[in-house]
Amino acid sequence: MRLRAVVLAAGLGTRLRPLTGTEPKPALPVAGVPVAGRTLALLARAGCEAAAVNLHHLGDRLRAALGESVAGMPLVYSEEAEVQGTLGALWPLREFCAAADTLLVINGDSLCRWPFGRLLRAHRRGGAVATLLLSSRADPAEFGGGIGVDRDGDIVTFGVAAEEAVARRRVFAGAHVIDPRRLEKLAEGPADFVGDLYRPLLERGMRIAGLETRRPWQDLGTPERYRRAVLEFLFRRRPWRRRWTGRGARVELDARLSRAAVEAGAVVERGVRLRRTLVMPGARVVRGAVLESCLVGFGVRVPTGAEVTGQLITAATSGRDGSQDGGSRVGELVFTPLVG
Repeated sequence: MRLRAVVLAAGLGTRLRPLTGTEPKPALPVAGVPVAGRTLALLARAGCEAAAVNLHHLGDRLRAALGESVAGMPLVYSEEAEVQGTLGALWPLREFCAAADTLLVINGDSLCRWPFGRLLRAHRRGGAVATLLLSSRADPAEFGGGIGVDRDGDIVTFGVAAEEAVARRRVFAGAHVIDPRRLEKLAEGPADFVGDLYRPLLERGMRIAGLETRRPWQDLGTPERYRRAVLEFLFRRRPWRRRWTGRGARVELDARLSRAAVEAGAVVERGVRLRRTLVMPGARVVRGAVLESCLVGFGVRVPTGAEVTGQLITAATSGRDGSQDGGSRVGELVFTPLVG
């Protein structure tokens, strides 16, 4: 069985701005590794012979971050002049996909300890045209009502209306398996899996299966979701750990960290207090600052004595500062409340 994968990584990351002004969302670090790189490593471990990655926003930076192979698994890149959507991304990769017996498609901006082996076994045993990984932990209300699933675990509808009666509502967890032959009639141009393939298949009476998982899954759609995802990834299974420090980062004596992460090249000076806070690469938190539930952006210098709670802290730039709605500029910094 030839297993190949496509990692979707061409999105603009609009809701994550200004973090994605200089880094594509799939390259954002999770404990020192690009989030898409973690997915690729698990694909290699699952026996994938090759993986393709589509590129658009800051594509060169993502390609540089991921390299040409991961754990011996070669990578193929597909440049998109215009974003083609989740299904349209596969048209330029049609020959790559056709060479596989089984195709995995994964959202490159999601964080999960993906149960790829279990997902593949369920698909091969179940006989459905596609099998989607579903989160039983995520709240469907945050994702358009979620996906309707019947008592047998098969998908009956996408985007469940509030009044619609279904056995269970679940959230698509960003990974699915499909027989590449289902893509043979794919046309060139923008398209998405749900509207242009899965809903028509359901209307024709075809079976689409769901595999539920309770593993933590995070859609890194906003700065707050990103902060929470990284800290959960680092500390959920190691509650005794107080800090994580990346390569080349420095945490000085007398700094107190509680469930805080300091990425590569960042500095936390003496007397700083960090709680449930993520410090991005190259940032510096100056002596005496106190941060609670914050996300400190790339290269930011948080001044001495600052006391901040629940904020994305980024550097102001000339002209438009790139902050989210609701952000306020204080000196050379922009403070934006972390929401959702």
